[in-house]
Amino acid sequence: MAWQPGIHGLALPSMNKTILALAALSLAIPTSAAAQRYDHRYSLEPGAHDEVAWDFLEGITTEVGPRLAGTEDETRGRIWAIDWLRRHGFQNVADEPFMHNTWVRGEERARLIGAGAQPLILTALGYSGATPAEGITAGIVHFETVADLREADRSEVEGRIVYIGNPMRAAQDGSHYGLFGSPRRQGPGIAAQKGAAAIVIRSIGTDNDRLPHTGATSWPDGVTPIPAAALSNPDADNVERLIERGETLTMELVLTPQFLGMTQSGNVVGEIVGRDPSLPPVLLACHLDSWDNGTGAIDDASGCAIAASAALHAAEGGQPLRTIRVLFAGAEETGLWGSRAYSEAHAGEEIGVGLESDFGAGLIWRLETNFSRSNPALFQQLADATMRYGVLPAPQITATGGADLNIVRDQGGAIIDLQQDGSRYFDLHHTANDTLDKVDPGELAQNVAVWSAVTRVLANHQGSFLGAEPLLGD
Repeated sequence: MAWQPGIHGLALPSMNKTILALAALSLAIPTSAAAQRYDHRYSLEPGAHDEVAWDFLEGITTEVGPRLAGTEDETRGRIWAIDWLRRHGFQNVADEPFMHNTWVRGEERARLIGAGAQPLILTALGYSGATPAEGITAGIVHFETVADLREADRSEVEGRIVYIGNPMRAAQDGSHYGLFGSPRRQGPGIAAQKGAAAIVIRSIGTDNDRLPHTGATSWPDGVTPIPAAALSNPDADNVERLIERGETLTMELVLTPQFLGMTQSGNVVGEIVGRDPSLPPVLLACHLDSWDNGTGAIDDASGCAIAASAALHAAEGGQPLRTIRVLFAGAEETGLWGSRAYSEAHAGEEIGVGLESDFGAGLIWRLETNFSRSNPALFQQLADATMRYGVLPAPQITATGGADLNIVRDQGGAIIDLQQDGSRYFDLHHTANDTLDKVDPGELAQNVAVWSAVTRVLANHQGSFLGAEPLLGD
């Protein structure tokens, strides 16, 4: 059971003072990206490089490349990862299959005709519907936000191409993604219900490159998918300038994606087996699939590289007490299929604690858990193990875990979030720019060092993760 006020007792007063001191420290340190972008000499030696993590990251992005869920490319990625895990000494390596609804991209192009005539750069959103092969031509109706579209009368939308602006802003913790992602997630379904011919949104990204950001959308039950795409931010700017001039805009749009039905994907797992297999394992998660426009370096090959190398490094001093399990989830990008499948397949197996890397490889700057109050002694150990790398302990923040930790959330288990600096993550996210050269080897090495330190503590922890052990004589 997760910690709840009034159920689990706190530790000794001296430990409470320590946690209060950490809380005061977290309030005193600025949280701006500039303040937290530590020089490598404060975290690792200058020019630090983790050969194990880089071997994984460079290998899968070079030898496999994009790994769109349900495709032969994703299958090749799983085969590659299984071979890598076995070569590096992981045990119980397996591909755990599951079925999921598969979508693949087709032709995609657009052009304004008439006023402001010019080509536009866009990309289909995952699960977009298709236009006829020859495309469609329709007038554009502009809404600044999803809320504006939701309130619009059907007569304003029917038969037209909806455009939603709503530019995203950068944030160190990536928190703006939830709010600003609504045009992609909910916008197409709302537009379809109001009879739109198609929808085109401003990319959910913080860059000014002429590279659009893809990402999955969803459709309400009973709603037929319509063509749905994202414009690059410069093209969205241009469309909005024309709208501000009072122009009536018309777009030619061609999108020809296909739904392939239910096909097989899989979760790849491997273990460093602990001395006491009866203890619930430490779960290190990431996702192995990627979108098809880049090579999935930051999203999320770097996360799998971090998790796998941390598992190996944590065991370098000897066999750990607990088993360390890595989970390379499949089909995350198109709807968390692997995460749900893993939780269902392992519903009867207790997981000790879970953490996930799925936010690129920017420097880790903050430690969060969901047990800082219920198990302050363990939180203190983790804080001590990571502070040398420039990591700020944040006992006042409750960790919620990454997308592929459904099994831990479903069990009400212990969760750790090692927050990375995501100030520039959404410049690259879901774009063709998500490639190996965007990963800084020194920052990747800092991630591995932090994860290794945390994993080492967790894998050798004897007692409960969520609650302090009872005092002698209780």
